[in-house]
Amino acid sequence: MNERLADSHRVFDRVSQEYDAARPHYPEALYVALETLSGVRLAGATVIDVGAGTGISTRGLLDRGARVVAVDRGERMLARLRARTACPALLADGNDLPFRAGAADLVTYAQSWHWLDPALSVAEAVRVIVGGGAVAGWWNSVDPGKADWLAANQVRLAESCPGYIGPVLPGWSMPPIAAAMSDAGLAVADTWVGWTRSVRLEDFLVDLRSHSYMARMEGDVVAELLARERAELGRVFPDGRLTVPMRVYLAVGRRG
Repeated sequence: MNERLADSHRVFDRVSQEYDAARPHYPEALYVALETLSGVRLAGATVIDVGAGTGISTRGLLDRGARVVAVDRGERMLARLRARTACPALLADGNDLPFRAGAADLVTYAQSWHWLDPALSVAEAVRVIVGGGAVAGWWNSVDPGKADWLAANQVRLAESCPGYIGPVLPGWSMPPIAAAMSDAGLAVADTWVGWTRSVRLEDFLVDLRSHSYMARMEGDVVAELLARERAELGRVFPDGRLTVPMRVYLAVGRRG
């Protein structure tokens, strides 16, 4: 695994407060699609949520009746999850899961699989799911094709943040989890779920601060970028509340 991937948990630990405060949730339609594509009913299912972070996906799964074990490599991220999430939470590596074979009905990666080894992580997920179980990964993304102001925002970030990876870059695509699942022998299906986020301007800026491309930058540079975005976005949304077009990519691999 390259140094950037190995370092990811330390990067996110540095911005765990911002991540917990302002990252978006996942829409109800995402969980409906997850059940449909996986064939796993969440109510009563045992789910291992890998790369759970501060618990956004974990709580979404718990709210729908799943029995969830959260796994993450970041101590501060897990501390925030444990503070307000009633489920087991383990400090562990998604490339080497500390579970017996057949321990779960579903293994999930919400906004996290791209920080793991593609082959090792999926092999581990396949090992710990039961026959008829499934592996699922999903990512929230802004949808700049639906709003000029959002496209301009993403272009500014791409020009200012050396590590930016996002939908305005030529050739941008979602992480290739579907291909990794197929290579592991799973039956794969994927879909996109569109939704709209209503968020305060200040929370939108905090969310930006939580992304890896900005978390790796120097604090004074980040403050300058956020001040610029506050001014630019404040002109578009003078009441301080943004309407942000979003979409979630979901890929599911089912085990026979």
